[in-house]
Amino acid sequence: MSQRTAVLLLQMGGPDSLDAVEPFLYNLFSDRDIIKIGPSFLQPFIARMIVRRRAPKSAANYRDIGGKSPLRELTEAQAAALEKTLGGGYRCAVAMRYWHPFAREALAALKAEGISRVVALSLYPHYSRATSGSSFNDLDRALADSQASFNVVRIRQFFDHPLYIQALAEKIEQGLSGFPERSGVQLFFSAHSLPQSFIDEGDPYLDQIRATVRLVMERFEGIAHHLAFQSRAGPVKWLEPSTGDKLKELAGQGHRQVLMVPLSFVSDHIETLHEIDIEYREEAHRLGISDFRRMESLNSSPTFINCLAELVKKAGT
Repeated sequence: MSQRTAVLLLQMGGPDSLDAVEPFLYNLFSDRDIIKIGPSFLQPFIARMIVRRRAPKSAANYRDIGGKSPLRELTEAQAAALEKTLGGGYRCAVAMRYWHPFAREALAALKAEGISRVVALSLYPHYSRATSGSSFNDLDRALADSQASFNVVRIRQFFDHPLYIQALAEKIEQGLSGFPERSGVQLFFSAHSLPQSFIDEGDPYLDQIRATVRLVMERFEGIAHHLAFQSRAGPVKWLEPSTGDKLKELAGQGHRQVLMVPLSFVSDHIETLHEIDIEYREEAHRLGISDFRRMESLNSSPTFINCLAELVKKAGT
């Protein structure tokens, strides 16, 4: 049995081709941790109807950013950088929730290598049952089916880790440096939205998002900032304000310089590359926000990788 410890980076995943868009969306809409559509036995059928309606537009969006999601490659790059930072004794791998490599595939590879110690690290900084919770539930099912004895430690969140805050601050500083006068820039934190009912039922996501914003803004006194929520889907009540509504508000107040800060996303994917970079950019320009930019995503930021390394080492003690 190998003495190495595996670090399993948990992410949502994304389609690796246009043909994968429909099955990826089906996996997403079939997940009752995210959305409960009718009784459980009907959800697969309803999910297929939803996917047939949404897939053409989603495929067009992926076509606009190169025909696939870059999330697998970016997460694998994070895993490689983390393995190098941790040094000998660690094996870093990736487990995606809705597309390959799935948790069961990752565990099979670890089993074949004789690795039994696993640190499961959610790459969602802010815990929600719809994101980290769903990934850990999926991992638990894969563990039960693996017919192997894994000793698993779970890292569920890191929204307030000093190196995560520093990594965000570094990228914001980099983004601000491109503006002619930073004092007029509106820092716009945009987080993935959740149904309001999740928060009402005790999900800690919103409190953790607000804590991250507060900690980051301690480093940027004198600069205005705002928080809104993107990526809504469905007719339920979602967290407010929406990113689109907040853009309209800022434009109406005469602001012309905005730096978007994707919050709760640690890698580029459809929400940054299309929703922000294309859709919200076009909307901002239409509204009169002439200088609309986005902070560079964390991806394999050395500071962010050091954050992950600290989390892993602490979990292993």
